[in-house]
Amino acid sequence: MIIHPIAPLYDENSKILILGSFPSVKSREAGFFYGHPQNRFWKVVAGVFGENTPQTIEEKKAFLLKNHVAVWDVIRSCDIEGSSDSSIKNVVANDLNVILNVADIKEIFVNGKTASKFYQKYTEKKLGRPAKCLPSTSPANAVWNTERLVEEWKCIRRSYLTD
Repeated sequence: MIIHPIAPLYDENSKILILGSFPSVKSREAGFFYGHPQNRFWKVVAGVFGENTPQTIEEKKAFLLKNHVAVWDVIRSCDIEGSSDSSIKNVVANDLNVILNVADIKEIFVNGKTASKFYQKYTEKKLGRPAKCLPSTSPANAVWNTERLVEEWKCIRRSYLTD
């Protein structure tokens, strides 16, 4: 059983919440979300907001908060082999009220089908809030190139997210 080692990133100004499934080995080692260099999350969200891709953890945190984006994962703990989403078993979900009780989250998005599956199974009924599934930024999702991902992910940017 592995317990999620990364705290959620959010503040009272967060308007959207993006949830992954569970951090990869590289993310757990880095101590922050989407730490694998081949994961396109940072390139995609930077493209959505028309900004340079943040490099350091501090830059990534500042980028997300500036753009009113909260990030976390659906799963609090599970059994997992390496970073393989297909191996996930014995899931315990995160309590998203930690974020929802502080921030006025307008929309919830999940990064990929695995996050969507676990959100629907463990979280959606409890919260009474659906999540929109976006195509995964994982390198395993080779069908989607970065440009196509940016176009699809632009739905996270709404009028209430702009200055």
